[in-house]
Amino acid sequence: MKLRTVAELDEIHDALAAEFAKVEAPIMDLVAAQTRDPWCVLLGTILSARTKDQVTAQAVRRLLPAAPTPQALAKLSVEEIEELIFPVGFYHAKARHLADLPAVLEAKFGGKLPDTVEALCELPGVGRKTANLVVALGFGLPAICVDTHVHRINNRLGIVRTKTPLETEMALRRRLPQRLWVPWNSIFVSFGQTRCKPIGPKCEGCPVAKFCLDKGKRK
Repeated sequence: MKLRTVAELDEIHDALAAEFAKVEAPIMDLVAAQTRDPWCVLLGTILSARTKDQVTAQAVRRLLPAAPTPQALAKLSVEEIEELIFPVGFYHAKARHLADLPAVLEAKFGGKLPDTVEALCELPGVGRKTANLVVALGFGLPAICVDTHVHRINNRLGIVRTKTPLETEMALRRRLPQRLWVPWNSIFVSFGQTRCKPIGPKCEGCPVAKFCLDKGKRK
């Protein structure tokens, strides 16, 4: 199957960016816009995994005042962190990762948050999705964050043909013009949450329906 051209990628981006402007942004975009702080983006992204945006937002509002820096976070016990972030998904594990974070950050990077995906992945509780978001939204550097929404919809639209989110990230790094890297996650996550869902997508009136390979196949 022939994949989308650069002109088609631009058309898809513009259509979904217009849709994105009509709805509330994903929580991490809001955190980034409000703080412009990579540390805050990191904490928020760790909390957001397997958690609804509303729950994440409430947890972020409780945690950030108590842990505005790695040094402040280091003073909190696991139990105190759990109390601050409950009821985010897997809050026990996330609290342990957050409690370990300052010491690992100090030992490996002299206490300074790194700005590369590979280095960020050395921190507890940080995978490629989180690392890419921190690089893109926190540091404003080129990165492509791929979650289930991005993976699913990019395959539906014939932008990539991949089996896993990691394969999708690597394919997008090869195919997308770098100017599209940072906004790609935000517009596709929003589109996946509001319209292009795994089951029962709202296909009527879809702004990118002409590119969809699954059109009419999912109910």
